[in-house]
Amino acid sequence: MSTLAAVAAFPASALAVFLLLRSPLARRLVAAPSADRWHERATPLFGGAGIFLGITAGIWIAAAVHAIPVTKELGGIYGGIVLLFIAGLVDDIRALPPLAKLAAQSAAAGLVLATGTDVQLIHSKIVAIAVALIWLVGMTNAFNLLDNMDGLAATLAGIAFAFFAIDAVTVHPSHTVLVLALSGALACGGFLPFNLRPHGKALVFMGDSGSQVLGFTLAALGLSASWKVAGTTVATFLLPILVLAVPILDTTLVTIVRLLEGRPVYQGGRDHSSHRLVRFGLSEKHAVLLLALIATALGGTSLAYNVLDDQKLALVGVLVTFFLLVQFASFLADVERRVSPGADATPLNAFAVHSRRLVEVAVDFVLISGAFAAAYGVRFGWPGTVNQRHIAEVTLPIMIAARYLAFVPFGLYRSIWRYASSRDIAAIASAVVVSEIVALAYIVLTQSMGDFSRSFFIVDALLCTAAVGASRLAERTIVMGLHSYRGRTGRRTIVIGAGRTGRSLLRELRETAGERVVGLVDDNPKLRRRRVHGVPVIGGTHELARLLERVRPDIVLVTIPDAPRDRLDAIVDACATAEVQCRFVRREIDLDPRVVLGADAE
Repeated sequence: MSTLAAVAAFPASALAVFLLLRSPLARRLVAAPSADRWHERATPLFGGAGIFLGITAGIWIAAAVHAIPVTKELGGIYGGIVLLFIAGLVDDIRALPPLAKLAAQSAAAGLVLATGTDVQLIHSKIVAIAVALIWLVGMTNAFNLLDNMDGLAATLAGIAFAFFAIDAVTVHPSHTVLVLALSGALACGGFLPFNLRPHGKALVFMGDSGSQVLGFTLAALGLSASWKVAGTTVATFLLPILVLAVPILDTTLVTIVRLLEGRPVYQGGRDHSSHRLVRFGLSEKHAVLLLALIATALGGTSLAYNVLDDQKLALVGVLVTFFLLVQFASFLADVERRVSPGADATPLNAFAVHSRRLVEVAVDFVLISGAFAAAYGVRFGWPGTVNQRHIAEVTLPIMIAARYLAFVPFGLYRSIWRYASSRDIAAIASAVVVSEIVALAYIVLTQSMGDFSRSFFIVDALLCTAAVGASRLAERTIVMGLHSYRGRTGRRTIVIGAGRTGRSLLRELRETAGERVVGLVDDNPKLRRRRVHGVPVIGGTHELARLLERVRPDIVLVTIPDAPRDRLDAIVDACATAEVQCRFVRREIDLDPRVVLGADAE
């Protein structure tokens, strides 16, 4: 009965948009093109009214036929929806200042919390209220920012609503949540034919009145469907986060980019995930399709191990999820560099796999789990008490998720580890500490610790930092060893001069296939029989003839072109006598463009 009643959302939404398109409002309430917007023509801006009316019809028809009870929790959620629809409509007609929008969003969130929908899995009431407020306001703004391309916000919202509907039938049975979720999904379905058209541009946009309603409704569903009733299962806690992972990722990316550039976060721009995909070469519809596929995959993994309620499957689900997230986040960060005009870009090649990065993610999974198990053994022995094992089982998936979420922004999947330095090791330590604090905070706020000592987290942080750091340095050693092995059959080179230019050239040659530096020649006695970047200093320029006979290089590269003329002449003569090719390397900075590009350069 509840499902049949919620179906009313689809015709109500579609009919409302259809009639409004044929009303005088279609010419008055429009979004004009601008530099920070993606569309190129004035477009009616009342699609949010269709979405709102669809959700309203689904909820209250279900209530009218007694498919769902009219509770204060439902009244609070619907009151927040009404408030944000009105505030969004006003903002569409006359732009509201950011503080006014934030006040309306906070008031809507307050209505939800005041009527009994909250985060019950957190023991501290104050922290629970703060988390709920941040979640409600944050997701409202996430969808407000996500509404930047035809069909994107409604498609991703429809997918999320569908997952919440499945959850309401399987894991957390609830007729009210089911009606809310189905009403939202079908309201998006009624709007989409007017917004995502196969062979044309959008006829209507949803505006803030639609995007804020969608984000707020989904956030409220996350509280009602999962966090309000969640016990100790990590899969239940992660469900809303992973179902809404793409909007969260997009908002995080945009926020970081705009803060780094000194721009207001609320200001429009063409720096969203969808825009980056289009600049990569995808069509707008393919960009929407790709994001929809990723959202479906992430929601599906989360829902799968939630339904099965298996701890081992939950760990696998977290790994698969972060395979996708790390891969996609790395791709978005690199997409500007990858742009190749005229390339045949498709959703599949846009999500091309970086095997090395995925190997790192898999290795980190093993290391994080191994460090966790070792810390447990060190601190509690094996097998420990029943409570210690329970807390450890609850903590491990959260720890792995927190580690990955910290590793991405700290650049652990962006670095080229064959150039690893102390700064990279510091980044590993910082990411481990941050993720350890997050995991500890979650356990303290949601669990009764009992005999599970907090000192465990200190031991785990130390072991994990050592393990991950060692793996990255081992990667560097392996890569350098492979280069050295391959270089044994390459061109044998002697570099003369161990100064700045010589060291720079040495690093470059070591990264060049087919090159093998067999020795450095320098007249500094302090360097005699020492190694510079792993290459031995085999002597001075005065003994070059003997060195050439002993080492038998294929080429000599001279990096001291400003040395005295008699010394340079001796080097050239020695190479000529030994029949070894000799070349001079000069490092020049700030050359006049006319010297490099020719006399015609401006």
